[in-house]
Amino acid sequence: MEISIVIPLLNEAESLPELTRWIARVLVARGLTYEVILIDDGSTDDSWAVIEALAVDDATLRGIRFNRNYGKSAALNVGFEAARGRVVCTMDADLQDSPEELPELYRMITEDKFDLVSGWKQKRFDPLSKTIPTKLFNGATRWISGIQLHDFNCGLKSYDSRVVKSIEVYGEMHRYIPVIAKWNGFRKIGEKVVQHQERKYGVTKFGLERFIFGFLDLMSITFVGRFRRAPMHFFGTLGTLSFLLGLLITLWLTGEKVWLSLHNLKARQVTEQPLFFMALTAVIVGVLLFVAGFLGEMIQLNGPKRDDYLVRERLK
Repeated sequence: MEISIVIPLLNEAESLPELTRWIARVLVARGLTYEVILIDDGSTDDSWAVIEALAVDDATLRGIRFNRNYGKSAALNVGFEAARGRVVCTMDADLQDSPEELPELYRMITEDKFDLVSGWKQKRFDPLSKTIPTKLFNGATRWISGIQLHDFNCGLKSYDSRVVKSIEVYGEMHRYIPVIAKWNGFRKIGEKVVQHQERKYGVTKFGLERFIFGFLDLMSITFVGRFRRAPMHFFGTLGTLSFLLGLLITLWLTGEKVWLSLHNLKARQVTEQPLFFMALTAVIVGVLLFVAGFLGEMIQLNGPKRDDYLVRERLK
């Protein structure tokens, strides 16, 4: 099979018939073999009933239904596990992503040899309350990750199947799949300007809390990507700096006390100075960070996936 289209959805019953017909029309015209995997993320409308009805007459359509709403990341992760295509594409179910983009996204993976291609909604039909936070979010993600994409949160993406089969998406991490892919060694990441349609049915699931959680997830994935296999490098570095700072302050205060005493000048007791307690705190924090690093190393050493490395190719 050439292409799998993974579509997470929540209360999109009205758009599904039109979307699946549109996908079929585009891909059949290009002669591509495909499957559509619809993941119902705990919808409370008739979405699942619509999926069941569509699947009766459409052998390319597969459905997965969650017992409750787990979020887009969980839906994508399950969809990635189920996908059987050489190329895996993702898109939203609200008809704002155009299936007309799928053949070119497929070509960029198979012919241009990208590991991942992300859509860029250069012209958006969203309110300012969504577009402005999105620009800030994308700028912060570019700066932290070093990946020069304009629209990390675009649902329209294509992947080499090796990428989706070797990553795990959870929490709100679906925004950072390019970052996760990069940390796993898939560095050929491309971008394509895609059409953005006005919403035809339903209401947006957007909320400002997504950006708060998203920023925290970015910090988490950056830390895990860099220091998962060597937590002491992070905690040990901070612990060393904190310990040395406390030690230097203590030595300064002690040296100042001795010098003043030798010159018969009045000097306060070292323990009477607020700076001494700051130094003591820095030393204690440094020791605690070292302990955290050692514990992290022990957990990593005994973890079941400590030697879980991705092998790209083998000869003989």
